[in-house]
Amino acid sequence: MNKPLLIEIGVEELPAIPFLKELLNIEKKWAKILEKNRLLCDFDFFYTPRRLVLWHREFQVKQEDSVEEMFGAPVKIAFKDGEPTPAALGFAKKCGVSVDELEKKDQGKGEVLYYKKEVLGIKAKDLLNDMVNEFISSLDFGKSMRWASRTDSFIRPIRSLSILLGEEVVEAELFGVKSSNFSFAHRMVSYEPFTYDFAGDYFCKLDKNGVILYPDDRRKRILEQMKEIEASNDVKIDIDEELLEEVVAITEYPTALIGKFDEEFLELPEEVIVTSMKEHQRYFAVYKDGELTNNFIVVSNSKTEDFSHIIAGNEKVLRPRLADGMFFWKNDIENGLSNEGLKKLTFVEGLGSMYEKCEREAKIAAFLAEKLNVNEKELVQKAVMLSKADLMSEMVFEFTELQGLMGYYYAKIAGEKEEVYTALKEQYLPDGEDSDLPSTTFSSIVALSYKLDNLMGLFSVGKIPSGSKDPFGLRRAAAGIVKIAIEHKLAIDLEEIIDTLSSNYKGLDKAKLIEFFNERLFKIFDVNPSVLKAVLGSEESDIFKISQKLCALNPIVLSDNFKEYSATFKRVANIIKDLDINSKLEVKEELLEDKEEKELYEAFNKVISKEYLSYEEELDSLFALKPQLDNFFDNVFVNHDDNKIKTNRKNIIGKVYQAFKEIADIKEITI
Repeated sequence: MNKPLLIEIGVEELPAIPFLKELLNIEKKWAKILEKNRLLCDFDFFYTPRRLVLWHREFQVKQEDSVEEMFGAPVKIAFKDGEPTPAALGFAKKCGVSVDELEKKDQGKGEVLYYKKEVLGIKAKDLLNDMVNEFISSLDFGKSMRWASRTDSFIRPIRSLSILLGEEVVEAELFGVKSSNFSFAHRMVSYEPFTYDFAGDYFCKLDKNGVILYPDDRRKRILEQMKEIEASNDVKIDIDEELLEEVVAITEYPTALIGKFDEEFLELPEEVIVTSMKEHQRYFAVYKDGELTNNFIVVSNSKTEDFSHIIAGNEKVLRPRLADGMFFWKNDIENGLSNEGLKKLTFVEGLGSMYEKCEREAKIAAFLAEKLNVNEKELVQKAVMLSKADLMSEMVFEFTELQGLMGYYYAKIAGEKEEVYTALKEQYLPDGEDSDLPSTTFSSIVALSYKLDNLMGLFSVGKIPSGSKDPFGLRRAAAGIVKIAIEHKLAIDLEEIIDTLSSNYKGLDKAKLIEFFNERLFKIFDVNPSVLKAVLGSEESDIFKISQKLCALNPIVLSDNFKEYSATFKRVANIIKDLDINSKLEVKEELLEDKEEKELYEAFNKVISKEYLSYEEELDSLFALKPQLDNFFDNVFVNHDDNKIKTNRKNIIGKVYQAFKEIADIKEITI
């Protein structure tokens, strides 16, 4: 028999950001508890800032009855001379029966003691109290708090609990709050609780009392209101998805309103205004013809007919925020962009100050500029030395997320060259999965220097990622280096960089860093892992060349006829397994006897004598040796009695293998 089950946990206002971080796990955690208690069913989870609601349209009122099978010791051990041994007595006690009630069952390896009993399902109402308490304990919002005289804690105080199975209020208690059939309206409707008799009554009364329970409905309402504002004001609202989810989470009855700030504040950089509005006030930015306007959108949680005082209040609150921004902006411009203060700012223990970090980055930048034939070595070093100077600005102290960007504005105002101030803005790119990349080679060198110093520096002092922990974002840094190298076709040879600059990083374990970086490649490149392993087997450490080799080899491995190629080249690998493949292999033409070995050697010489524009062309030519290789294997006896001929024939195959190994170690490829 099924009945509807409604669970509402009433709380004081939940903070949006920690709640949204846990949101994806909430339904999974409740489903796991349902399954554990043999009550798994479909359900919906709804929330407002003041309530968590689990709604089950059809919920079992009792667990299904089940059969429990228990197996004991082998019969020959359980009985001796017809009498039960301690093994039989212990198993009977475990089953809660006498030895006479035990059965025997053959499981294929002889008879064992066996007992089967029916287990009656427990009523759901007898389980729900523990289930709800376990559910609340499982939620992880980061920080939690205690209230009143309680010693247990939750993210916010629990103010009400309702567990309604059909029309019955299930007895339960959570943080000292007993289950009941009342809930709370929107604060601007009433502070008094309202009662309800069944789930339908609950949903209906919530709606009448100013609470939009479904987050999808709140989101839809906000977006529709924003469209109306756009149409009536001929503007475009920047709908920041993260901010939208946040305002959905902090409202029970949202209303989107348009407000204004003084036009003089538009002198500030757009990012400063937008960041200030978003981070401090949860306002959306408003644009017209692609330009930021002096309007903003606030989503109110008020239920009223007159919003004028709410708009005025938000305008009043925003003004000092922007005034602070203007003060910081003018002060920073007056003080100029200087990196002297970085000498007193510690980077990481063991790695000195931020100024010393910039000096290390400048050495990397100089090396990269020379390797990449960038003629502005001194200018790129200057950009690196200025790159962290905005950390000392008042604006970045207030809005840390604007670091780099403020350096761009201040350097531009100071009259620095475009390459320099653009590089300052782009130095942290890419900073996410779908992030933009630095726009030029100049900017790329600055960004690469930052990431390479992080990797070498932090590895040198033992700050190495482990498990899921990566507090310094070194995995992201490695991925960024790869993306930049590929995007701008840059010859970034990690081993060469480490070898050249490792003297600046005492304690750096080169092998460990290379291993870490190569492990990241398996996460970055979407190819068969054995293909990447084969390319790395060529001892290639130039990131761009690695990507080119993968792009050339992977389609061949994925092709329908690669199995035929694979069989041939496995034979190649088997024949040369005893050869020193890294040595210079000599083939003497006068020792070539059979037609097939002569044809193979001739075809091979034609392949290696050509110049190729791409790895694709070179691989096509090498794989085209398959017919000659097959004829060789089918008709030539490699293990000749004459040791010179035997060696000569192995060397032919070895040279073919060496030619492949310039691109990839083919023996590593598995399909």
